[in-house]
This record gives sequence, C-alpha cells and structure tokens, in this order.
Amino acid sequence: MIQSLLIANRGEIACRIIRTARRMGIRTVAVYSDADAKALHVRQADEAVHIGPSPARESYLVGAKIIAAAKATGAEAIHPGYGFLSENAEFAQSVIDAGLIWVGPKPASITAMGLKDAAKKLMQAAGVPCTPGYLGENQDPAHLADEAAKIGYPVLIKAVAGGGGKGMRLVEAPADFADALASCQREAAASFGNDHVLIEKYVLSPRHIEVQVFGDAHGNVVHLFERDCSLQRRHQKVIEEAPAPGMDEATREAVCAAAVRAAKAVDYEGAGTIEFIADASEGLRADRIWFMEMNTRLQVEHPVTEEITGVDLVEWQLRVASGEPLPLRQEELSINGWAMEARLYAENPETGFLPSTGPLDLLRFGEGTRIETGVEEGDAVSPFYDPMIAKIVVKASDRNLAIADLAQACRSVSIEPVKTNAWFLARLLDRPEFVTGDVTTGFIAANLDVLTEAPKPPGALLQAAADNAIFHDDFVQGRVGDPDFDRLSGLLGFRLNAPLNCKARLLVNGDETTVDYQPDGGWDYLNGPGGWSQLGQVTMLFADGAAFETRPFRHDGGAHHSAHDGDILSPMPGKIIAVEVSEGQAVTKGQKLLTLEAMKMEHTLTAPFDGVVTELNATPGGQVQVEALLARIEAGE
Repeated sequence: MIQSLLIANRGEIACRIIRTARRMGIRTVAVYSDADAKALHVRQADEAVHIGPSPARESYLVGAKIIAAAKATGAEAIHPGYGFLSENAEFAQSVIDAGLIWVGPKPASITAMGLKDAAKKLMQAAGVPCTPGYLGENQDPAHLADEAAKIGYPVLIKAVAGGGGKGMRLVEAPADFADALASCQREAAASFGNDHVLIEKYVLSPRHIEVQVFGDAHGNVVHLFERDCSLQRRHQKVIEEAPAPGMDEATREAVCAAAVRAAKAVDYEGAGTIEFIADASEGLRADRIWFMEMNTRLQVEHPVTEEITGVDLVEWQLRVASGEPLPLRQEELSINGWAMEARLYAENPETGFLPSTGPLDLLRFGEGTRIETGVEEGDAVSPFYDPMIAKIVVKASDRNLAIADLAQACRSVSIEPVKTNAWFLARLLDRPEFVTGDVTTGFIAANLDVLTEAPKPPGALLQAAADNAIFHDDFVQGRVGDPDFDRLSGLLGFRLNAPLNCKARLLVNGDETTVDYQPDGGWDYLNGPGGWSQLGQVTMLFADGAAFETRPFRHDGGAHHSAHDGDILSPMPGKIIAVEVSEGQAVTKGQKLLTLEAMKMEHTLTAPFDGVVTELNATPGGQVQVEALLARIEAGE
C-alpha cells in the first residue's frame, strides 16, 4: 500500500482525497500557489510545498514543479484529482518515468480517450453505440459548415480535446455556425491548446447519462451503475443524481455493459466515467442512448455513486494504484437508496452567473448533509480558479425524499458577502418537471428567465429587518433633536402629538421597501434557522438560500447603490475577446456589449437597460482587472 501521497490539485477535491488518505494512514503532501498559501487543503495536509504564482499555468499546470515537490518530500505517489493535469497523458508518463506511482489510468488509455474524434472511432470498433457526426481532419470553416449542413441542424460543435463543459457550442441555424465555431475554437485553444473540433447531431430531447467504471491491473473491470447529470447550464453540470430516474433494469444492464466494453477497449485501470447522450423523447431506451466521451479521472459528482453503493472511490483508486485487485466483484455491487448532489458556486444568477469573488465572512450550511468543500468561514473565493464553494450531497430511501432534503439543504445556505447560486439550486429542485424526472439538458436554458428572477424577501424577513433596524442600539438611545432619533422618526413615520404611522422604510438590496410594521414581528425569524449577521446598521438576512442586505432608509441615499446603475464593470481579471458596440451607440436592455475571457470561459456582458453608450474603455485583446470600468450606459430620455 502507498505510504505517502502528493495531491496535485487544490480546493475541495484535494480535501476529499486527504480525508480518505488520512483514514488509511497515508501521509499527505499538498501543493499550493501564492493565492492558496493559507487554503484549507494546505492546512489539512501533513506537509505542503509552494509551487509558484497564482495563475494555474504557472503553478498547478506545471508538471515539473509537482514532480519536484513529490521528490523533495519523499512522496511515493501523485493523485491528480480532477481538472488541471488529471487527463494529461504526458504528465502521467512523466510521473511514472520519475519512479513515482501515478494514481490514475495508464497514459495510453488517457491518450486513447483524450481526443473525442479518435475515441469515437475506437468505441465504434468496440461495438459501443455512438451519435452520428463528423470526425474528420479537415478543419476548414467552410468544410465544417458543409458537414454541419449534411448532418442537419441543430448540431453541436465540440472541441476534440475538450472536457468539463468547455469548448462546446449548440448551433440551431446555419447563419449562427461561423460565430459559434470561432468562439468554440478560441475557448478550446485557451483551455486545451488544441482548436480542432468535431460536429455531432444534436439530440432534441437529450438527457446526460453516465456510468462509473473501475478497472485494475489484473484485468478486472466493473461498473458502479449510472448517474443522471441532465440539469446543466452551458454544458456544466448543476445537479447530479444516482440512479437515473426512469431507468429500467434492462436498459441499465445494456448501458452499463456498453460502458464496461468501452473501458476494456482501452485496457482501463482506475476510476473512469463513460458519458452517454440519451434521446428521452420516448423515455430511456437502450437503442436511443449513445456514447459521447470518456473522462479518464475521478468525476466531480463521484459522491452520489459512493452514497448509493457504499464504496469509497478514492480508497479504491489508492488500492488499485498500489497493485491490489478491485475490492468487490460485479455481483457484490448493488444500488441502495437515492443520492443527489448540487454544486454550490460563488456566482450571481441575476447577472448571467458571473463569478463572485472575495471573502467568505459568513459560511453556514444546514445540518444532516454531506458537504464537500475546500473552504471554511474566513477563507476567500479566488478569481484565479473555479468558483465552486462546495458540493452539497444527500442520500435518502427514495428520489422524492432526496429532492426534498437537497432543496432544504440549499435553502439553508447562508453565505456573505459573496453571491451564490443557492437560491437558484433550490428553485430548480422545486420545479415540477424535475420532480417528475421530465427534464433534458436544455431545461435550464429554456426556463432561464423564471429560474433567475431575483428572489423576493418573505414577509417574515422584512419584519425581522424592521425590528432589527428600529431597535438597533443606535436608535434606542436617541432623543428628539438628536440625529439618531431623527433617523428613527423617519424610519417609522413618527409624528409629534399624533398616532404612530407603523410603516417602516428600509433599503433591501438597494431598493426602497415599505413594511407594514408589527412590533416584535420579526424576532422569531432572527432567532430561527435562516441566519443573519450584523455590521453597523447593515443587517444581512437569509431566506431560501438568498442573502438580503437590509438597512434603514436614508433620504440622502448615501448608502444606496442603484439597481439601475449603468456602469459595466469587469467581474474578474481577464481579457477582452470582442467589443460589439461603440461610444455614442444606442443599446437596448440585454444587448450584447462585449465578451470577456476569464477562468478559461467566455462571459458575455450585456446592457442592463435601454440607453446610450456614453463611455467605452474596452478594446479587443486588452487585459482588464477586476471591477475595471469597461463601459457606461446612460438611460435614454
């Protein structure tokens, strides 16, 4: 058995691996960049090595530094986690050549499955059903457009070296093909150093079904059943579950058998996932489920498989890498219960899911759930890496109970000042289409306006905000003529020698709100599970996973940040890819202004309302810092 392990990763997956390694008595070594010097995975490991500046390309993506750290600390093995170098065959071979143990599949297996076009040809030869499409070498845009026309719209453009939802574009009409291709190739080049693409027929009622497989060095391969990851946004998984709803035993047997054939075709060792696309227009049928790709690593959503099988997949990885056979045979594996996972991100659904970085001054989760995270209260979300805060995982005896438990867990999240998608997740889980299992990978996009509508504070929260503002110490001690008392008078509509006007005036997330105040009507809420925090006269209250900043109303508006502010600020450091407007141009609400590349993803910034571009500070190719003023929109007369 491996005695010492270096984790070539960061965040929640590094912490997850450390937890199992510690239970197995394995010494752990963390690596960290400048930005992660005080990160949780560094604090938890037995030893930690600094490997460079904050940008991943100068630290976590530099294989030589990671191998040197392993050598310097006496680590026997390297676990890559997911992302970064986890599916880099050249790095895997370098680890082996350095005399270290690679906790992952053979480099040849990674190579075989690394390029989507080559992998599909291999799968076709192995008898694994594949979606129709173009896998050729000719990458001329005109030729690709012709091939798309032959396949028939809609089509999906996919980077052959892609993964993690990056380098994918849905094209529904020929007129959109050229722009989508260029955008996909830019993202693919930035993320994978390879801008080659393939084209697939886009399934109109698609569900994402994937199968967890595991192989060892003794020729054994098993599956650990399927997961359903159909709830996606921009090809990024949002909520995952196991098993898949509507999957009968015959279909499960056929799909899982195909996954095992796929793994055996590349002599697979370790943890891997075979991803399938299903045409669910007539339910889940074995003859309507096709191979998409293989992820030659541990998946982000692996906890749901662990929950229904009782298997620690990281432990299996370490045992297989140590040369041991698989701990269980196929007939010893079974499904027990239902598990779901929601990915909690530091992002703002109201602003197109732009990442929200900064300190986690308050970080609270509900009880009774499995939380996989790489941060604690007082840590920060860095602009340099993926903004996932945690994975919230539940297990129940059936699907309906799992949905209810996960929805309640998302509603119980209290985080500030960073914005999160917790309320969006809870809203998704409450949708009747999801409850009945009738969703496709396009569900979020089709219902985006409803799902991202700004949450409204419940009445009990407003009463609590009024109570807290009125009876804040600054107010209670006021006297007529004193500024504090004047604020209290203005808040409640106080009038000398007249009945009290019980309407409290507040600012809630910057908007003026009038509350029909009931004395002490909010104290039960303040003492309840929702959570709250206080900083001066600002009270943060939480409801249904959303945070509401409340404060007394001030006539001077000094603390009021208008919801209609036309300043277009950069949400994070990045590079301007495209500018779609010019100074003096009239724009309409929602119109595309510019595209920012950050965190290897393209982010579109749009006009917040109808108006005119009065200032433009963005040029294509320019580098910008967080909160840089890119453009200013002023409302038209």
